[in-house]
Amino acid sequence: MRAGRGGCGETGVARLTTDGGKEDAASRVDVTARAGALDVRLAGSCTLAEAESLGVRLGEIQPERSGVARIDLSAVTALDTAGAWVLFRFVHRLESICARVELVGSTPAQEALLHRMRPVLEERQSLSRPAVWPIRAMVERVGRAVISFVERAYSLISFFGVVAMVLVRTLMRPGRIRFISLLSHVERIGLDAMPIVGLLSFLIGVVLAYQGAEQLRAYGAEIFTVNLLGVSVLRELGVLLTAIMVAGRSGSAFTAEIGTMKVNEEVDALTTLGLDPVEVLVLPRLVAMMIALPLLVFFSDMMALIGGAIMSMLVLDISLAQFIVQFQEAITIRMFWVGIVKAPFFAFLIAMVGCYEGLRVTGSAESVGRLTTKSVVEAIFLVIVADAAFSIFFSYIKV
Repeated sequence: MRAGRGGCGETGVARLTTDGGKEDAASRVDVTARAGALDVRLAGSCTLAEAESLGVRLGEIQPERSGVARIDLSAVTALDTAGAWVLFRFVHRLESICARVELVGSTPAQEALLHRMRPVLEERQSLSRPAVWPIRAMVERVGRAVISFVERAYSLISFFGVVAMVLVRTLMRPGRIRFISLLSHVERIGLDAMPIVGLLSFLIGVVLAYQGAEQLRAYGAEIFTVNLLGVSVLRELGVLLTAIMVAGRSGSAFTAEIGTMKVNEEVDALTTLGLDPVEVLVLPRLVAMMIALPLLVFFSDMMALIGGAIMSMLVLDISLAQFIVQFQEAITIRMFWVGIVKAPFFAFLIAMVGCYEGLRVTGSAESVGRLTTKSVVEAIFLVIVADAAFSIFFSYIKV
């Protein structure tokens, strides 16, 4: 343990010897001061029982600002955490005064124990620091958040570039596509999600029809509930709600699966075997998501319309034939395609974020859980931002 400042006394030679009162186990401190140097030799047991007296004796040593301080631990027979803390505080005080502090005669175990004291000292010092002004603390937090956001965005864009390159390379060589893995993920993302997506979409259609009827009844325009239901479901709610459900269900699964493989070093094993983890793990999930989500959106639209039609028949006394006629008059095929076109883009964002966060997992279960939660939040955020961008774009081109 060394430091660099100025020195410890040019006072000729002086020697001070103290002990703890016992010849066999008590700690002993021998201090020798000579021109340009201070020698401190510890002997005996430096443990909890001797910590208080050892701290007093070391505190009596007052070096001057010149020369080198040398601490000899070769005769220390025992050192525990309490003794290491007292000794470390003494060394830290010498480092702030002397030019150089040398620790000699210590064993590796003693050095490791002393090294563990530094974080404790830093924590105690941080607790004693004066409080930061609230405005300054807020500015610092905002600055750190902005920097973190920019770094995350840059990293995600870089990952997007890697995925795009691998996708183009694979499409140029279709034999590299893993169809079994692809079909398996299509089944898990699409077919297995149909019950929950269908149920929630059906209930959303029921709610929209009921709430719309309640508002339009005051104007005697209950029939236009069909227009409200068709436009809202086909253009916005069908694809948006389906994408959010898939992000929570399949996007989180991507992160958890790849993250667990990262923890178990299976991703490193793929790299060792000469396989590209992006091609093996990311690409099948990405393509499967882009295939399954548009199909799920179509299914979701149909279930929401069925739910709205049933509620219209029960609440508004609108027959199924009237519902279909009004629906055909209000809705064009263009509205249907507006919702379907968004689905592959949303699917790409969900799969990319889920796989990206999975590959960022470090070697702990806590990291898997934290990044799984983060992937769901980021995917939903990006889906909503993309949906807003599509709305502006379609409004601009008058679709």
